[in-house]
Amino acid sequence: MSRLPVAVAAAVTVAAGLGVRALFSGPFAKYSGDALYTVLIYLLIVLIRPNVRPWVAAPLSCGLSWAIEFAQLAGIPAVLRPLLGSTFNPPDLFWYAAGAALAGTVHTLIARR
Repeated sequence: MSRLPVAVAAAVTVAAGLGVRALFSGPFAKYSGDALYTVLIYLLIVLIRPNVRPWVAAPLSCGLSWAIEFAQLAGIPAVLRPLLGSTFNPPDLFWYAAGAALAGTVHTLIARR
């Protein structure tokens, strides 16, 4: 997969995440932001390894998101909290998986074309 479209998709994902947080509040904004966070991690994996298969990138991006979430139990340094969060929230784990599944599905559909 070419890196340019992936980089554009990553920029759009960041813009979508910021837009959702700016335009909405409550659970919708929080959980869609969580899913988009994992989509961004997925896209960064694909930027690093353009030939990665969706069935590898999806669980890896979900696993990284989960690792960051569980790290919040031990405490995230203050300087990293804006990026990595500070409070463990179990429902986030589901939404990270949903974001990984969405990204993997889209990647699979694009790869089949």
